[in-house]
Amino acid sequence: MKLVLTGLNHRTAPVSVRERLAFSEQELPAALRELFETPGVSEAMILSTCNRVEVLVAMDDSFDGPGEMAGFLCRTRELDRSWLEPHLYALEGTEAVKHVFRVAASLDSMVVGEPQILGQLKAAYAMARENGTLTGLLDTVLTRAFGVAKRVRTETEIGASAVSISYAAVELAREIFGNLKKKRVMLIGAGKMSELAARHLHRSGAEIRVTNRTESRAVTLAELVGGTVVPYESYKSQLRDIDIVITSSGATEFLLRRDEVKRIIDARKNRPMFLIDIAVPRNIEPSVNEIDNIFLYDIDDLQRVVSENLKTRLSEAEDAGRIVGEEVERLEAWMRTRAVGPVIVDLQESLERLRAGEVERMRGKLGPLTPQQEQAVEQLTRGIINKIAHGPIAALRRNAGDETVVERIRSIFRLDEDHEPTIRAKGK
Repeated sequence: MKLVLTGLNHRTAPVSVRERLAFSEQELPAALRELFETPGVSEAMILSTCNRVEVLVAMDDSFDGPGEMAGFLCRTRELDRSWLEPHLYALEGTEAVKHVFRVAASLDSMVVGEPQILGQLKAAYAMARENGTLTGLLDTVLTRAFGVAKRVRTETEIGASAVSISYAAVELAREIFGNLKKKRVMLIGAGKMSELAARHLHRSGAEIRVTNRTESRAVTLAELVGGTVVPYESYKSQLRDIDIVITSSGATEFLLRRDEVKRIIDARKNRPMFLIDIAVPRNIEPSVNEIDNIFLYDIDDLQRVVSENLKTRLSEAEDAGRIVGEEVERLEAWMRTRAVGPVIVDLQESLERLRAGEVERMRGKLGPLTPQQEQAVEQLTRGIINKIAHGPIAALRRNAGDETVVERIRSIFRLDEDHEPTIRAKGK
């Protein structure tokens, strides 16, 4: 049995290819069943996200795993093989395990350290379990992958720093104010960047107000984050009560100038105010940043924060990679031990049949035995068999994965023969 992973991701295929290969949630059960019924496949899982489509199977060694999986993808998505194959990668055995661990730990993501992929991997795992296509070795690999992801999150800072403009803005606000709960936020403009920042702020417990030239867009955003709408004509009158201002308006002139902000901070009795200008062109006059207790960041400032945080994540990714390597080795050791388990059982059963047969043959010569004598014979013969078995069992465990050792022990003890083995004394 071998593990085979075939697929593509954001590095090997453009979105025009990824979207043609992607499986919707509704399509997955039927696709899983078809994959599971592919000759040689004993377990199967499909991971399909906007950035990657991967099939992971446990299958018989005698089959061409990558070829079968490429054929499955082309067949189910109705794609020409020559068109798709240049974008595919295929991994087997240890390399497949390592890849799954790296995906779970978000080391293979477009943004290293992003947490979404772990949730997507868990959903794919649950889907396979529900459809009965994941039960044994593959189940173990995925369970270990989730443990690897947890260990990486616990032992490194790979996910601690903000690597998006909107989240960086919120993290900077948290540095200034500490707890953002009940802090009052004004969104001037209702674009996508404002929406992303508003979502983060809402989760932090901030109170959000939204204003926009087109009121309907303000209403939509306010409903999305549990905020209130402020008429565009009167938002400036409320700024003295606002702690955080985020501007993303398409206005061609400054919406907030230095003299206006100076009056606002005086009315606030110098309580700090955080201004985030993510508009291009800018909505806030740059000299505003010279006012005491005003903290102004524009999109270039935020991008510098993001760039530094990305460097930190990449540095942490090195430690995370070492963790993945350790966990791959641990799983490989377990798999090698698991592989010799049946041989150990065969050896023990073979020796037990020999022991029981010899004891039964000697009963006629020994005559009737008392219960105490029966117990003594059992203990004596079992002890001898255990001592005989100890050496080869230890060798099997010590050399798990070495087929030469395994085959030698099977041959010496005649484990592949149908009849009971006979251990002959030296010279007989």
